[in-house]
Amino acid sequence: MLVPAIRRGLSVTPKTAWRAASAWAAVPAGPPDPILGISEAFKADKDPRKINLGVGAYRDEHGKPYILGSVKKAEELVNSTNPDKEYLPITGLPEFTRNAALLAYGEDSAPLKNGAVAVTQSISGTGALRIGGAFLARHYPHSKTIYLPVPSWGNHTPVFRDSGLEVRGYRYYDKNTIGLDFEGLKADLRAAPEHSIILLHACAHNPTGVDPTLEQWAEISDIVKERKLFPFFDMAYQGFASGSTSRDAAAVRHFVAEGHQIALAQSFAKNMGLYGERVGAFSITTKDAEEKARVDSQLKIVIRPMYSNPPLHGARIANTILSAPSLYAQWEGEVKGMADRIINLRDEVYNHLTHDLKTPGEWSHIKKQIGMFSFTGLKPEQTRALAEKAHIYMTTDGRISMAGLNSGNIGYFAESIDAAVRGKL
Repeated sequence: MLVPAIRRGLSVTPKTAWRAASAWAAVPAGPPDPILGISEAFKADKDPRKINLGVGAYRDEHGKPYILGSVKKAEELVNSTNPDKEYLPITGLPEFTRNAALLAYGEDSAPLKNGAVAVTQSISGTGALRIGGAFLARHYPHSKTIYLPVPSWGNHTPVFRDSGLEVRGYRYYDKNTIGLDFEGLKADLRAAPEHSIILLHACAHNPTGVDPTLEQWAEISDIVKERKLFPFFDMAYQGFASGSTSRDAAAVRHFVAEGHQIALAQSFAKNMGLYGERVGAFSITTKDAEEKARVDSQLKIVIRPMYSNPPLHGARIANTILSAPSLYAQWEGEVKGMADRIINLRDEVYNHLTHDLKTPGEWSHIKKQIGMFSFTGLKPEQTRALAEKAHIYMTTDGRISMAGLNSGNIGYFAESIDAAVRGKL
C-alpha cells in the first residue's frame, strides 16, 4: 500500500511536489459577465429604491417574473396527458418545429409550401445561433466570415467565433443621432466581399432598440441580393416588439419572398416567457425537398455530438399554444399586452424627462426605439453615478431594459436621470 510522503514523515522533493500541483493552476480568471455583474451588484445593494435595468427578462408591474396565462393553461394540458419523459429526436419535437416555422415564415411562404425549409428545435435562441454558426462553418462554401451590426448582442461574437467563423462588423448605430446609421450600414454592406454572411436582427434590435423601417428593410434586401450576401436572421422577439407576430416577422418574410435563401434563429424565451425552458428553433430555406433532406441530415450531425437532443417539456408547452386556436389567440393577446406596456413605459419616460423635468437634451429616441431594450444615450460616468448614488443599475453604455420599470419606480428613475445629466448626482 502506498502512503503519501507527508504522512510517512518524508520531505516533499521537487520531484514529488509537481504531483501535488493542480492541473488547472495556470488557468487564468476570465472577465466577469457584464450583465451578471450588474445583477450581483443589485442583489448586494440594500437600498429600497434600487432598480435593476440590466436583466433582459420581462417583469410585471410589481417587478416580479411573469408567467403568461396561456403558458399556465398549456402546461396544465400537457400534464393532464400524463406524458412520458422519453428522448426527443435529434431535431426535436416535429409538431413544434413545424409550427415554429409557420409562425416565422407565414402560411403563404413558398419554401414552406414546397417542403423546402429545414428546421430543428434548439436550446433557445442561443442554441439556434450556435447550430447555425457550426453548420455554415462546415457547409457554406463561399465564406467563413460573418458580419455583425455594431453594436450587437454581446453573445453573438463568442457564439460565432466558437462556431469557427471569423467575426467582423458593419455600421448600425449612430451615437450622434441615437438612431440608425443607415447610410453607414448600406456602405458597409456594399463593401463586404461577395457571399459574406450578414447577421440581421429581425426586430427589436438588441441592445439599441433601433430597427430599420419596412422601406429600409427593402433597401437592405436589394443590397444583399446585389452583393450576393447570405442573410442570417436572429429573431428573438417575434411579437414582443410591436405586439404583432406578423409585423415583427416582416423583414424575414420580405427577404424570403424576394428569393433570398436565409438562415433563421428563433427564441420563445421572451415572447412566451419560457426563459428557463430553453425553447428555440433554427431553420434554413433550401431549393427543394431533396436539398432540404440533405441539409436535415447534416444538421443532425452537427447536433448529435453537441447535446444529442433538445429539452422536451418547454417544446410541448410552446407547441400546445401554437397548435390550439384558443390558446394561440390568448397568447397573441398577452404578447401584445406586454409589448403595449413597454411602449407605454417609453412614453412615460419621455414625458417625465421632456415635459415634467425639462431634462437637457433630446429624448425622442426613447419613444422611437422598440422592444425590451433602449439605448438612453447616457455616458459611462453617468451610468456609474446612477449605480453608486441613485442605486439604479444598467450597462455602462447606457442600455436599459424597459421591463425593469413600473409605476412605482419610473418617477424616481426619471428624476435620477435628470440629476445625472445635470451633474447633480
